[in-house]
Amino acid sequence: MPVRSKIKKAVAKAIKKPVAKLTATRRLRKRKPINLALQGGGTHGAFTWGVLDRLLEEDCFEIEGISGTSAGAMNAAVLAYGLHKGGPDMARASLREFWKRVADAAALSPFRPTLLDQWFKFGGIDYSPSYQLMELTTKLASPYQTLSGGENPLRDILEKTIDCDSLHDCISVKLFVCATDVLESKIKVFQNQELSIDALLASACLPQLFQAVKIGKSYYWDGGFMGNPPIFPIIYNCDCRDVLIVQINPMKIPGVPKTPQAILDRANTLSFNSSLVREMRAINFVTRLVESGFDDGGRLKHMLIHTIDAEEQLAAFGATSKYNVDWGFLQKLYALGRRQATTFLRKHYDAVGKTSTTDIAAKFL
Repeated sequence: MPVRSKIKKAVAKAIKKPVAKLTATRRLRKRKPINLALQGGGTHGAFTWGVLDRLLEEDCFEIEGISGTSAGAMNAAVLAYGLHKGGPDMARASLREFWKRVADAAALSPFRPTLLDQWFKFGGIDYSPSYQLMELTTKLASPYQTLSGGENPLRDILEKTIDCDSLHDCISVKLFVCATDVLESKIKVFQNQELSIDALLASACLPQLFQAVKIGKSYYWDGGFMGNPPIFPIIYNCDCRDVLIVQINPMKIPGVPKTPQAILDRANTLSFNSSLVREMRAINFVTRLVESGFDDGGRLKHMLIHTIDAEEQLAAFGATSKYNVDWGFLQKLYALGRRQATTFLRKHYDAVGKTSTTDIAAKFL
């Protein structure tokens, strides 16, 4: 046999092996219906990417609905697009493509960790001169007063990664993207038919960095002010009772913030977690009613809540790490997400569809 033929056969055999292994792994578990709720939190969304990648690799869930805010909205849209176009494997490839493009676009970005950052706190960019300049600039001028006008670099990345028109036709996955109506003080949830690149950018529009996104006659800021992520669209529009929340903003921290930056960072986190806490309180109230025998003639829905997070690890990186788009750091977050998802599957997969695996009162109330 010619050497070239031998090489081709060897390569083909090597390629087939992981596919066969993955297929065998997927058959170990029955596919269960589930909804996903994906929090926003800057580049910490790469943690969510890792979680999703592991769940897709196992292929043990049939995803009915996905709710997302900011980075969670990006993950949600890319996930739904991949599932619609080619199933779990396409979704995994699309998510990797998105995050790699984020890192590549920032390859020459000045927002990178310095040697001091790497020495004192891996992941953060506290000592980056460019980050310090940005902090100063946002205190002195708004995006309406700068030459750049606050153009969001994610627009080009999203346009290259997904086709929103195809999501309009997607009936297998219900998508819910959250933004905040600036003028009306209302939450706006964009669904499949309304989805656009502008809607996704609206969900991630931090007002100190970007001009409000105009859609129709309305102006939108980051969805985190009103829902991070919103759960009610899933309750109202999806049949499945299970909701898996991928949470990247820590509920608990080890000590009281004392520096101006730490205080501001914690205040923002509390603000962006507050809507989720209120929704969890309402869900917990309805759950107790149903469990006591009152279901209002079958109109009350007993939701089953699950969470995947990494509070201690993500909090340890610090708030400035949410601006760090270095590929090595994103890969670290991705690996952490995969590990946490693996732990969830091992401990709680059997309970999905039967009971909540998150103690709502202990975690949120």
